[in-house]
This record gives sequence, C-alpha cells and structure tokens, in this order.
Amino acid sequence: MYTSMDLDTYQERTRETAVYPEQSAVEYLTLGLNDEAGEVAGAFKKYLRGDYGEEELQERIEGEAGDVLWYWARLLDELDLDASDVMDKNAEKLFDRKERGVIRGDGDNR
Repeated sequence: MYTSMDLDTYQERTRETAVYPEQSAVEYLTLGLNDEAGEVAGAFKKYLRGDYGEEELQERIEGEAGDVLWYWARLLDELDLDASDVMDKNAEKLFDRKERGVIRGDGDNR
C-alpha cells in the first residue's frame, strides 16, 4: 500500500525502482531527466494545438512531472546530494535575489 512521503523519503525509495547501467548512471539519468522534461513540453504543445483540453493536459503533466521527479531524485542520489538540501539552497538563493531586487534577469551570479 502506498502512503504519502516527504522528498527525502521519496528520493530514498526511488532506489527500489532504479534500473539502469551503473557505469553510466549520471549520464543516463541526465538524459532521462531531459527527455521527461521534453515530454512535459510536448504535452503542452499538443494542448496549444488543440489536441485535448485542460483536464487531459493536467493529467498528462501530472504523469510526466512524476517522471521528471524520479529522474531528478535518482540523479541527486547518484551524486550523493539530498533532495531537501537542494530545495532549501534553491529557495534561499531565490529569496535572496528577491530581497535584493534581482529576481528578474540573467545569470546565476546576480
């Protein structure tokens, strides 16, 4: 039976479903993450074209976003990074930019 879980638990549990070549894990996961993100974009493109409505778009995005999350969690795990630490550091960076009035713009070092 499935129960809701936090991000770190999800990251740990993805190990149980990880099937890919160990010698090229980072490369495989990076490509998979990009592929799944592309499927999110593809679903939205088809929605814009009129292939389906908002309800189906939401269903498709939910499924593809779950796949993005799996590849992201596996990639971080392979790199010995904790998902919650990555999330916390990103939030800290973004709120610092907001406080300094540089949330809009280009580049990582602003």
